[in-house]
Amino acid sequence: MQALVLFLCFAALLGHSSCQSLASGPEEGSPDPDSTGALVEEEDPFFKVPVNKLAAAVSNFGYDLYRVRSSMSPTTNVLLSPLSVATALSALSLGESTRESPVHSPGSSSLGDVTCPRRLGKRAPLRIKSSFVAPLEKSYGTRPRVLTGNPRLDLQEINNWVQAQMKGKLARSTKELPDEISILLLGVAYFKGQWVTKFDPRKTSLEDFHLDEERTVRVPMMSDPKAILRYGLDSDLSCKIAQLPLTGSMSIIFFLPLKVTQNLTLIEESLTSEFIHDIDRELKTVQAVLTLPKLKLSYEGEVTKSLQEMKLQSLFDSPDFSKITGKPIKLTQVEHRAGFEWNEDGAGATPSPGLQPAHLTFLLDYHLNQPFIFVLRDTDTGALLFIGKILDPRGT
Repeated sequence: MQALVLFLCFAALLGHSSCQSLASGPEEGSPDPDSTGALVEEEDPFFKVPVNKLAAAVSNFGYDLYRVRSSMSPTTNVLLSPLSVATALSALSLGESTRESPVHSPGSSSLGDVTCPRRLGKRAPLRIKSSFVAPLEKSYGTRPRVLTGNPRLDLQEINNWVQAQMKGKLARSTKELPDEISILLLGVAYFKGQWVTKFDPRKTSLEDFHLDEERTVRVPMMSDPKAILRYGLDSDLSCKIAQLPLTGSMSIIFFLPLKVTQNLTLIEESLTSEFIHDIDRELKTVQAVLTLPKLKLSYEGEVTKSLQEMKLQSLFDSPDFSKITGKPIKLTQVEHRAGFEWNEDGAGATPSPGLQPAHLTFLLDYHLNQPFIFVLRDTDTGALLFIGKILDPRGT
């Protein structure tokens, strides 16, 4: 079966990646009265900046994708790099004659500081049009690469590519090439960040993590009795929210339900770029007794069905990819590989002098010892880089 295989990789190795190059053309407009004379709610100035507006759109795609994946996996961990998937789809849309993506429109660049090359492979005798190759190379720094048509050799080529780009951080990602493939889209991402303030490894110990009201497992828990973090309590969602800074202009926001028996769905349904931005503005800097599990998770699998549920069915049914090749082709499978890790590593032993905690009359505790949700985002643009639902930190 003739096939196109599009490899795209968003690399956040060692946490040294940010989204400074999320860009689009200038935006116009300010709040105007609607037809009834009522004033339209003024847009937050943050989202009037073109790069932030684009980051919000891509992030909201990511939150939607996460909700679909989470609903499909109600009893297991979920890990996604939505930016990786969005970048791959954006590159593919260059081949659609009827669609214009703002991500690679004139004057814009790719989604983030992508540190790995991208390659497009095809099984002969498909011929890829130069009119597709040129903008792909301009926007994504890649040129097509011809695969052999031999499933064993092509599989080896794909896995070698993933290993090279991820520097061995991810296991070989593709076990076999599916039959009857027209276009296989593969997004790969790995993240290992450093906290702004490192944890003392001597304070890491085995502690209880409550899977639910009755089941408990012992996992390595990092601890800081005088952690400086940003904190808030959301009474509507019945959860405690904390934010920890990472090096490289990134931060992680944790959503911890007040009760271990609480369903995470209410929190998940509230996640949007605008909601997270509002939270970021409202959290207060405090000192707390902090514990959180060491984490090393991976995900590999299809997100095809998830994307089909997100009104992208046309890509799979009847796309016009005539910009790619003269032969009729369509997107048949989207695969995602993600790895995520945090441990005690950090840039400094003490908090930054600029972090001044609020004065509290009591000592705050924040223990991530039960199921929680985390959001990893770029602090400058608000772009969603990774999102996870942790029901069991052992990764099972």
